[in-house]
Amino acid sequence: MAQRRLLELLRVPGNNVCADCGAPDPEWASCTPGVFTCLQCSYAHIYIADISRVKEVKRGNWSDNEVEVMERMGNKAAKDKYEKFVPPFYYRPTMDDCTVLREQWIYAKYQRQEFMSVDKQEAYTSGFLEGLLWKRGRDNGQFLQRRFVLSEKEGMLKYFTKMEQGREPKCVIKICEINATFQPHKIGNQNGLQITHLRDGITRNIFVFHQEGKVIVDWYNAIRAARFHYLQVAFPGAQDQDLVKKLTRTYAIEGYMEKSGPRPHESFKRRWCTLDTMDRRLMYFKDPLDAYPKGEVFIGSMDSGYSVHTELPPGIQNSRLPHGLAICTPERNFVFACESLSQLKEWVAALEDVIKRPMSPQDYAAEARFVHKR
Repeated sequence: MAQRRLLELLRVPGNNVCADCGAPDPEWASCTPGVFTCLQCSYAHIYIADISRVKEVKRGNWSDNEVEVMERMGNKAAKDKYEKFVPPFYYRPTMDDCTVLREQWIYAKYQRQEFMSVDKQEAYTSGFLEGLLWKRGRDNGQFLQRRFVLSEKEGMLKYFTKMEQGREPKCVIKICEINATFQPHKIGNQNGLQITHLRDGITRNIFVFHQEGKVIVDWYNAIRAARFHYLQVAFPGAQDQDLVKKLTRTYAIEGYMEKSGPRPHESFKRRWCTLDTMDRRLMYFKDPLDAYPKGEVFIGSMDSGYSVHTELPPGIQNSRLPHGLAICTPERNFVFACESLSQLKEWVAALEDVIKRPMSPQDYAAEARFVHKR
């Protein structure tokens, strides 16, 4: 009887997707807040068992009282209760996001109840955040503690190698040029965050982590908050939902390809490639954790003479990888090779998505300032 009532509830609009990440067909539920969740999100609920009791929908031993809680609440009512005051800039994770983002979203909602009252959101809404993060050294690859300061008023993120107050920062990053994305597998830490910015027109990567998931997610959302307020000033007529798309982004595609040099007979070299569709940049690195790319390619639109082809230009020395692609720009062709046909198709599709998109005035300005390397 209990399982039949629960299965009927799963057909109610809103209950057919996970309450926390949106994954379809949830098979678990928390009978305390009264939400249906996917398997992955249910693991986070298990760690807050004092306020969230998790059971499998089809096989769990459900009491009538527990089923009544699910009938009374459900995902829509729980969303109205626990997500009432989510700031527009706060990142809402999806089923494709990393564990720390999903866990901290769940803890923030149900355990800390941060979105039931704005008074509990000071860490990432105050416009100022200061603390220690473990940062990877550019040359030695070691992670060392560095003091970071984020100031929305100054429009800057700074980090210091010396802990004493009054020291000059090692690096100053403009909020208008910053991106942050979680990269746990690349960094080798479940709380690993990649911060990217432009330095003298060239992309610079900074890799950081913190032992506490809440701290690193607070930093991530504080960066998003600072960028949100910057964009509100820069684009006063824009809607919030349009600005949110520009706060931070994960990269459309990353992975190893081989790249040929600009001259026809140069050999191919293995490079880690990253496509940033928002900034229209393809970056290639010797190592995924390099601070600076070996080179970058601006990906303009087809109307401006950009295209991508799987037929390689004549005279190109063969790569050991069988599947090649050429990015044709008004300046020159950039030639890459992929290991598999499926990988080639993924790269071509991602590049074509950018090339088919018309360029904005900001894109034309970025193209004019772009610094090309080999």
